[in-house]
Amino acid sequence: QVHVVESGGGLVQPGGSLGLSCAASGRILSINAMGWYRQAPGKERELVATITSGGSTNYADSVKGRFTISRDNAKNTVYLQMNSLEPDDTAVYFCNAEVHPISSVRWYDYWGQGTQVTVSS
Repeated sequence: QVHVVESGGGLVQPGGSLGLSCAASGRILSINAMGWYRQAPGKERELVATITSGGSTNYADSVKGRFTISRDNAKNTVYLQMNSLEPDDTAVYFCNAEVHPISSVRWYDYWGQGTQVTVSS
């Protein structure tokens, strides 16, 4: 069994900052990519940022220069630091982890339950 749990989120004013974290736990042999996605009301889920186990990162154009993704491989944890937040960043943010469970022969995508980020004055 593998669990992915996000923390952080909340209400912040435009121009403010917020940090998210996400920890994967359970019967994990290895984790490849971890990432953050978001879904605004009435819109499809979209990629925000991803990071490989080696530290290579990828960002959506809309967040480049404002958001920073990082991870601690020893803790199976990924972080998202969000600066200069805008109202359009309002969404439910989901964590994703590509996990190779113990006693499994393949990789699986696991998702967290999501955490709300609201940017409003």
